[in-house]
Order: sequence, then structure tokens, then C-alpha cells
Amino acid sequence: MKTDELREKYLAFFQTKGHTRKASDVLVPRWDPSVLFTPAGMNPFKDHFLGKVKLEFTRATTSQKCLRTGDIDNVGRTAFHHTFFEMLGNFSFGDYFKKEAIHWAWEFLTDKKWLGIPGDLLTVTVYLDDDEAADIWHNEIGLPTSRIERMGEDDNFWPASSPSKGPDGVCGPCSEIYYKLPSGKTVEIWNLVFTQFNRVGNPPNNLRPLPSKNIDTGMGLERIASVMQGVDTNYHIDILRPIVEAAAEVCSQKYDPASDNGRRLRRIADHVRACTFAIHENVLPGPNREKYVIRRLLRRAVLDGHQMGLRDPFLYQLVPIVAEMMKSPYPELGETIERVQKGIKAEESAFFGTIDAGLARISGMFDSMKSEGRVMVAGGEAADLYQTNGVPPELVENMAAELNFTFDWDGFRTAMEEHGERSGKIADVVFKTGPIEALKRALKETQFVGYETTETTAEIKGVVAAEHLVDTLEEVGHESPVIVVLDKSPFYGESGGQVGDTGEIVGPGFKFQVIDTQKDADLLLHYGHLIEGKMNAGAKVTAKVDTVRRNGIRRAHSATHILQYALQQTLGKETHQMGSKVEEDQLRFDFGNPSPVDAEQLLVIEKEVHARVAAADPVAWKFVPLTEARTAGAMMLFGEKYPDPARMVSMGSFSKELCAGTHLDNTRDVLAFEIIAEEGVAAGTRRIVALTGEKAKSFSEKTSTALNELANLLGVELLAVPQAVRTLAQQVRDLKKQLASGGKGSTTETSPPRGTVSMAPPSAAQIKAALKETARTLNVGPFDAPARAAAMLEEVTTLTKQIAERATTSTLSADSLIESATLIGDVKVIVSDAPGSNANILRQLIDQIRKKTSPVAILFAAAEADDKVVVVAGVSKELVDKGVSAGNWVKEVSPVVGGGGGGRPDLAQAGGKIPAMIPDALKKALEVIATQLAK
Repeated sequence: MKTDELREKYLAFFQTKGHTRKASDVLVPRWDPSVLFTPAGMNPFKDHFLGKVKLEFTRATTSQKCLRTGDIDNVGRTAFHHTFFEMLGNFSFGDYFKKEAIHWAWEFLTDKKWLGIPGDLLTVTVYLDDDEAADIWHNEIGLPTSRIERMGEDDNFWPASSPSKGPDGVCGPCSEIYYKLPSGKTVEIWNLVFTQFNRVGNPPNNLRPLPSKNIDTGMGLERIASVMQGVDTNYHIDILRPIVEAAAEVCSQKYDPASDNGRRLRRIADHVRACTFAIHENVLPGPNREKYVIRRLLRRAVLDGHQMGLRDPFLYQLVPIVAEMMKSPYPELGETIERVQKGIKAEESAFFGTIDAGLARISGMFDSMKSEGRVMVAGGEAADLYQTNGVPPELVENMAAELNFTFDWDGFRTAMEEHGERSGKIADVVFKTGPIEALKRALKETQFVGYETTETTAEIKGVVAAEHLVDTLEEVGHESPVIVVLDKSPFYGESGGQVGDTGEIVGPGFKFQVIDTQKDADLLLHYGHLIEGKMNAGAKVTAKVDTVRRNGIRRAHSATHILQYALQQTLGKETHQMGSKVEEDQLRFDFGNPSPVDAEQLLVIEKEVHARVAAADPVAWKFVPLTEARTAGAMMLFGEKYPDPARMVSMGSFSKELCAGTHLDNTRDVLAFEIIAEEGVAAGTRRIVALTGEKAKSFSEKTSTALNELANLLGVELLAVPQAVRTLAQQVRDLKKQLASGGKGSTTETSPPRGTVSMAPPSAAQIKAALKETARTLNVGPFDAPARAAAMLEEVTTLTKQIAERATTSTLSADSLIESATLIGDVKVIVSDAPGSNANILRQLIDQIRKKTSPVAILFAAAEADDKVVVVAGVSKELVDKGVSAGNWVKEVSPVVGGGGGGRPDLAQAGGKIPAMIPDALKKALEVIATQLAK
């Protein structure tokens, strides 16, 4: 039985038992902070199990794509372990219970119409105290007690060991079904979880019966497929063996299942399948949370290839075979093959560049450990290996284990957190608790009416202050935001990149200011402050959205859809959305693109948006089944969770997208659109920041004003400003260089050249481009450019003056200084102020003096720009041989001018910051050198 056929049989079977077939949820449930990846089939139904959402069905069946890394070291080694896998499941939310779950599981497994597995090849386990399940298996199914094993809470309770160890919350016994392999060994194929208790506190008597009992079952698709296909490992089933074989071909190996390379090829097949699904959902490899997991999976697979002799990227070549094997349940993988390949290849290339150095470092580390008698790999060293060379810690641990070294995982995690990189703290609880969860159980949902209106009457169903449900709120201006939950609301809760609405909730004698609206499952949470009166739960109120802000958000959100269209028209259809944030008349839009979008392309994109706005296309929306939306070509964000039916937003004939956000009625109402930035946010991901409406108009006016100010300041035409600023910047650099060399060299022009007069006034786009280029040259924000240019013009004036002063004041000469030297014994001592000189000039002068006379000791002090002082001293060779030190000389003198320094015995330099103390420093210099010469 082929895997695709098996999956379909399972879902069809449970449909005959009244279950609603639901599509697999996404692999990365971003709305669930307790997990990085979907770990089991029940995960999407957490709130259904607890009655926290309105139930549209009480029975469901799915084939859920999952990813776990808890047993990662067993992947490829054992027959049944994977990171990515599919979990077949059937679920009951307060509907049927143990009897039906057990009977249907047995029927599906043994009935010839379905799987037809001989019953005598199956055995089961039940929880130690679960007589009810044991009786059903024995008395109703007919299994002899010899094939029903009772086991403790570690094995047959969910969560494992929860009665004694927790956590508190829903839990229950389970019954596992095992299949006897031809080898005689048994393998678990199906787990039936009977959620019937609420754990409260510690034993005894801490398991309270739930009023509504649930069923949660899980059967690994790959594992049951290996049973049905009679193969000895999951990796040899029809959808996995071709990936393994393809990996062997790419790695120039013959697949030998029993060899080390066979294990490596199986692991490569597993990891590349997991990463293909994750990157398809826009989880590119990176340093944090789920991105960190994908990076480590890819690098483990690359290391396997490296150990087989590969030195260039190869994993990306396996993406098409993964998409081909999985196309029946997941045809959408075929749409992103090229993008996924690019993401994988980029990570491979980066890692291949550091592997050899990393392995060499590991060997060196092990040699040091042996010589030092250490037996544990330090976590800090392993973290540095990962940071510098990208070597996964599991590899270091495995290599260490071969030498009987242990690995400091706690130290590794601590070091990684200090680096700012972590795989993500996963919540310790499976189900959340608290006042919001209580409201979800009681209310189920807030009716959202915000598509039709921005004001409605409603009833307060709950008030949460200081994390507690309260009946009355009297504290005006409560320090922390209070949460108000209504039975219906026009406020949009933040989701899909769109920020939450603000406004007010007004009731009898009170006013509540809403500063944000969030969404939790189907509840809308209104965050804010009581600003007037006393508020009671149960009060009838009027909920009013801030329509000015809402309209700005609508403009920005509709503009993102138009921008998406313009990007694909300009950069190609493969350009895809990676994320967005929509605020009042401002948006940021992240999209996949391998390189920056140049100025000309941005101009084309902006013009396309303007054209669509000017076209005044109607904007409409309707709820449609997902299948209909796909047929219509509606754009969907990969990795986003969409309801079925979903809301499809259309703009004219050019755009169809699934989107729950609030939108305009016509594209012309965007009013104005200005791109203000294009930047990179990650490898292969770019970001455009843009403005709409009044913010866009204001930006355009400020841009024009700033460029006009620059043009007037520099005396050039508008479009000549960028070149004039480049000339000005070069002029400043030249003058500084000239000043540093003692004023030598020619002075550049003191004003930038005028530009040519334009025949036609520049467009808004040209003005914006000119200002952006100017700001980039000046390394400031666009609107800071005039002030920076003005400061540079002043700097030109100052530098020019300093150079002129230096030319007239730098009159020191070697001959005149020698002639006026002070004699101490037979040594000429020259101690002098050197106005207008710098350190280079003074060192040259000391060399000239030492060539002309000896023995001699020289010290100069000079005031430099910015109120700095330089002290330079030198002595001839005869004095150095006698123990005189220029380094010690400046070391004692420089504190007088507020500085310090030193150097060689023959030449030394120090700095200072009090020019007014130079005369005192020179006096000190004579005293110090006299003391040195007297020794």
C-alpha cells in the first residue's frame, strides 16, 4: 500500500465515522509561543480540547506535518526516528470516548476493507489503573489478557508522568497499539490518548474528572507505511527511499543501508525534507528560535556530506525530489522549489567555508584536553566553535564521546545566550492558564463587526486588571494596561501584520481609552486605561474605533497589496512576501530577493503603485473556500494559517490575496505613496518601508524643502546637489590631509562647482533620489543633510584658516634651534614651543637636529587643533648609551599638559589636552633632562 493511499484511507475511514477532515496545519505555528514547530497532531486543536473556541465540529481527523528534534541523534541510525514526519490523528472534543476510539482503531487496522492487518500480530498496552480500557480491549475486541500489558505513568499517561510530576492541567491515560515485525520485535504504531482528568496539585487525589472528555490519537504515517510495505525501516518506504537514493547519487555513493555512509545518507534525506518544508514556510536558517533549528539541521547534513568527501554545496539539489515525493498531499511545495534551493545553497556555501578550520580546531581542543587531563568539553569552547566555524554542538559531543569525553551542555547554552544566540526558550506548559483562558472557556469568541462598521453597542464580558478577573474597575489611570473583553467589537485585533485598533469604550458614567487591540484565539482583547468613572463587567457600552487612525491603516494595508503586485511586475513572479507590518499611513514589506533593489527598479515599482492608485480600481472582499481561492489564483503567504473559508480581497483585476485585514473601497483612496527605504534584513530577504496618505505627502514636501535648502546653501541646481556634496566631502578630506602634513600641498577650491541649469523642473522621484544619494554621501538621515552640509562648509573655512596660520607661524629651523640651545655640560639641550606644528613635522625636525649636532637632547610641545597638545622628544645615540631616555622624559613632562605617553629611549611622543600649560611643561622638561644628565 503506497503512502499516499494509506494517508487517504485513514482520513476517509474517519470521515465515515462522522469526523470533519481538516488540512494539515502549518509546520511553524507562530501564534503558539510554547513550541517552535508543530510537534503533534493535537497541537492545532489545543483550544478545541479545552472548550475555548466555538466548536463548529466535535470530531476531526488530520494528517499533520510535524517536526521534532528531541531524538535527533537517532535519526538515520534507527529504523523509525525522524525530525520531519506526518502524524495521522482522530480527535473528539467532548463527543465520543474510549469505546469508540478503541473499536475504530481496531476496525481500521484489521478490516480487509481498510488495512487488513492480521489481529494476531497486534498487542496493546494500557495504563496501570485503566480498567475501563483494558475491559474494552479484552471483553469487546477479544484480545487475550496476555496481549494486554499494563504499564505505569512514564509509558502510558499523557503528558508522561503527569500524575506525580505534573504539569497541572488536562491529562489522561493512553493505550498504545504495537505491531509484531517479522524479526519478532514489536513496534508501536498508534497511541490513543484518553483525556479525562484535570491535574490539580500533588498526589494523592489530584486527578479531577473533566466534565467533557476528549480523544487525541496519533499514528506515525511513515511508521505504519513501513509496516504495510513490509520494509525494515521507514527510510525504505515509497516516499523516502527515492530521496535516500537521490542523496546517494548526489554524493557519488552507492547506498549500502548497513554502512556508515548509509546512515549518513538517511540522515541527509530526513534533514533535507525537514528543511524543505520549513524554508517553504519562510523559515530560513538563522541564529534564533526555529531558524536556529533549521540551520543546525542543514549543517549536520552538510557535515555528513563532508565526511563522504564533498566540498561544495549539494543538499539544494535534493529539493526537487522532496517536492516530487510529497506533491500529492502538499502540491504547494512545487511552487517554491527555486526559492528553497537558494536558501539551502546559501547556508551550505557559508558552512563549507568554515568546516575544515572548525574540524582542525576540534582536534586541537581534544589534544589540549588530553594534555591538561580534562574530561569535559567546555561549553564556552563549543559555543565559540559554533559562533566562529558554525560547527553544531552535537557533532562536537559525538566526536568527544568517541574519546570518552563528556560535553557541558549547560555551559554551552549559557555561552550562547551571552552571544545573543539561542534556540528559543520553549514554554514549560502544554496548555496556558489564567484569566484570559477562563474567558475563552466561557465566552469562546468575540464577534468581530469591524469590516462593516467602526462603532457598535456591546456588553462587557470580562475585565482583567493586574492579571486577575475583576467585576468592577474604579482606578482611573491604572498603572498597567487593563484588558476589556466584549461580546462583539469593531476593533481589529493585531494579526496578519496589521496593528491593532485604538479608540474608546464608553458606558454609563465611564470612559475607557483603548490603546491597543490584540487577538487571542477567537477573543479580542482591548488593552487600555479607565480615564473616567467606574466600569462594571456586564455593562452595556458603545465601542468606537479611532476612525482617523483606522483609515490610515486601511490606506497602508491596501498599499501593501498594490506594492506586492508592483514588485512581481518589476522583479518577477518568484518575488514573494516574507512578512509585513501595517500601521497608520506607514508600512514595511519584507520579500524574498537575492540582491538589493537598485534606485531605478525602486522608481519603476513606485510608478507602478502610483498608476494603480490613479486607476481608481474598486476594492472588494468575500469569504470563499480555500480550494476556490487557489483556483482563482489568490496570493497566499506561505506558512500563514488561513481559515476555511477564507477572506479574499480583490483589487480591480490585478490583485487577489487572502487577507483578514481592513481595506479601502477603492485604490484611489491610498491618496499618496512614497518609498522611503529599501534595505536587507536577512540573507535573501529585503525590506521596503513606505508611507501613504498624509504621511507620504508630508515626506514629499520635506524632501523638496531639504533639497532646495541644500541647493541654495551650495549654490547649485537641485539635481546637481549630490555631485556638489561629493566635491565638498572630498575638499574636506583634502584640507585635513594638507593640515596633517604641516600645511604642505595645494589648497582645493573653497566652494563646490555650480551645476548646470535644468531645462525642466525635476520630478518628485528625482528630488527624492537626489536627496537620498546626498544623505548617503554625508552618512546622515535625509532631513539632516542640510545641517551636515552647512557644518562641512564651516569646516572648510576653519581648515583653510588653520593651514594659512600654520604657513606663517611654522618658522622653526634646525640651525636656529641649535644656535639657541642651552648647554648642560657638553650636551646641547633644546626645549621649545612649536606653534602650528604637528607630530610628523616635529619628528622630522628632531632628526635634522641630530644629524647636524651631537650630543643633543630635544623636546618640543605644540598645540594642535581641537585643544590637543603633542609632546615629542628625542636624544642622540651617545646619550642613549649613557642611560638617557626620551621615553622617560616625555612620561614625566606630559602630565603637566593633562596627558601621558612614552616611547623608545631615542624617540618618544605623548599627548595632552591643556594647551595653556605648555610653558609650565617646557620648564618641567628642562628640570627633568638636567636630572637625567646628572646621573
